[in-house]
Amino acid sequence: MIDHRLIDGKIVQGRILKEVATAVSKYSTNKNPIGKLVSISIGDVPEVAVYVRGQAKAAERANIPFQQIKWPADITQAQCKVELLKLNDDSKVVGVILQRPVPNHIQLRSLQSAIHPLKDVEGMSPASIGNIVYNDIALAPCTAAAAVELIRETGLSMAGLEVVMIGHSEIVGKPIAMMLMAEGATVTVCHHMTRSVAMHSRRADVVVVAVGKAHLIKADMIRPGAAVIDIGINQINDADGNHKIVGDVDTEAVKEVASWITPVPGGVGPVTTAILMRNATVAHKRQLDAGWI
Repeated sequence: MIDHRLIDGKIVQGRILKEVATAVSKYSTNKNPIGKLVSISIGDVPEVAVYVRGQAKAAERANIPFQQIKWPADITQAQCKVELLKLNDDSKVVGVILQRPVPNHIQLRSLQSAIHPLKDVEGMSPASIGNIVYNDIALAPCTAAAAVELIRETGLSMAGLEVVMIGHSEIVGKPIAMMLMAEGATVTVCHHMTRSVAMHSRRADVVVVAVGKAHLIKADMIRPGAAVIDIGINQINDADGNHKIVGDVDTEAVKEVASWITPVPGGVGPVTTAILMRNATVAHKRQLDAGWI
């Protein structure tokens, strides 16, 4: 049986990818075809390989060329920047995806800054995140944009919506808060120094969680009828000792209280990948407008 309290991210992903494929056919012409998405992995990380496969499949469904590049784990920071600048100058590249994590000697933020804002399809560069303050959200961080998309999926009106954002990272929590405020929501941001997270979350129409702590949010922290967007991805061992992926929310308990909740896995993740493809079409159009291609 379908549990209608669970927001199926794969269904939302399918709809977005269909829209993206239509946009690709509209903006990608024989004269100015959409460039390829270039995925860069540094070293061998099994989790990264899973992300790349998902992105490649989504790109195929959206009719966007996709290329995976692997750099050795011992590549230097300077070498990374040289290669990124080459991709910035390549008119056949629509966007660059810098997979995480990276080796300890690599300064991730510095590399993200080296990706030109018009090719920053992940929305991770300081310039892209700064644009959100001015309500330019077309190339927003993909996970943040996915969370907003899933709130829309509930049908709740953004105007005056009471949202509590638990987690204030630069690439998820803060962008989500700013994007929701741009749409008229009233947002409270909680973090590790908040005195009582539950006091805030119990009054919210929507609770968004991104802290990286398995099952942090319990049923007694959610107002009946609220929507819960769970961005957390945590690996735990079940009673049999098997690895299991869970979110920051105790889904089984909270879904008995909430009207909507995103499952983990299968909620925010698939939508994040779809937003990445949508950002590629935005990047293509902006590069056309700028005369790059």
